[in-house]
Amino acid sequence: MSLSVAVAGASGYAGGELLRILAAHPEFDVTTVTAFQNAGQRLVDVQPHLRSLEHLTLVETTPETLSGHDIVFLALPHGKSGEITAALDPGTLVVDCGADHRLESEADWAAFYGGDYFGAWTYGLPELPLHGGGHQRDRLVGARRIAVPGCNVTAITLGLAPGIRAGVICSDDLVAVLAVGTSGAGKSLKTELLFSEQTASAAAYAVGGTHRHTPEIRQNLTAAGGVGVTVSFTPMLVPMSRGILATSTAKLAPGIRAADVRSAWETAYATEPFVHLLPEGQFPRTGDTTGANTALVGLAVDEAAGRVITVTAIDNLVKGTAGAAIQSANIALGLPESLGLNLNGVAP
Repeated sequence: MSLSVAVAGASGYAGGELLRILAAHPEFDVTTVTAFQNAGQRLVDVQPHLRSLEHLTLVETTPETLSGHDIVFLALPHGKSGEITAALDPGTLVVDCGADHRLESEADWAAFYGGDYFGAWTYGLPELPLHGGGHQRDRLVGARRIAVPGCNVTAITLGLAPGIRAGVICSDDLVAVLAVGTSGAGKSLKTELLFSEQTASAAAYAVGGTHRHTPEIRQNLTAAGGVGVTVSFTPMLVPMSRGILATSTAKLAPGIRAADVRSAWETAYATEPFVHLLPEGQFPRTGDTTGANTALVGLAVDEAAGRVITVTAIDNLVKGTAGAAIQSANIALGLPESLGLNLNGVAP
């Protein structure tokens, strides 16, 4: 028997990607789609690529329209999910793709987001290696409230966490530079996202530790065993619609040789269905992950600088958002983790 699903924020990029993947999921049946400004329109008029869901009409996003479903996926701007979730049945599986329930620290929320703090939910990054052993997926089993990570956070965390857990890199002086597709900025009209502004150009944003994903990265790497975690990351918008390429670097821990490093990532990801460590000397391209729930990681050691470099590629809308949400929901419900998710990307 299929499980009934509602998707809130179905008119946006994240909501559209959730629906694209859910449409092929053998156990999930999308019965309700909601929006704010687009309520009342046919879904296919707002998301014309979703032809198999053309029978659905967008309704208002309220607790009443979301109630009565087995699963609710939220793809709403920060501050909007928390206003709704308290009114939903505790037995309903609610998966939030926004930021409202990611941070464990209320002080971090106040400093980087502001407004009401709604509390932390079970974190939806199954492959996060935890200090002392195991992975975050163990905590997702049976969960009924799940917070999906930020897309930049996923790329940086998956690149660095294995080395921190194994103690082969230092958890201070972490640096990451990310090339990010414009869909990561959402669907609203902004001058800097116009085609003529983005084409043949790249631009840094949220420079100097101001990006809202910063405390979430620290939170994850602390969970992996980091002490006194500091991270400086700079995202750059580049002229592609999807994808993140995160180049992250860390200092080699004292006494660690280059030969000792690779086994940490091999151990962490050896049995992961969606996170793949590439062979030595190979590094991923964002295009290799387009449309797939995969994260591809390349690894190198700069012995002269005493630093480890990881290059991680993900599709920000799939592994960075919608795919992670569905993967986490599968685990919570006791379904096969990879059910309904693509391992293969789209090329060219």
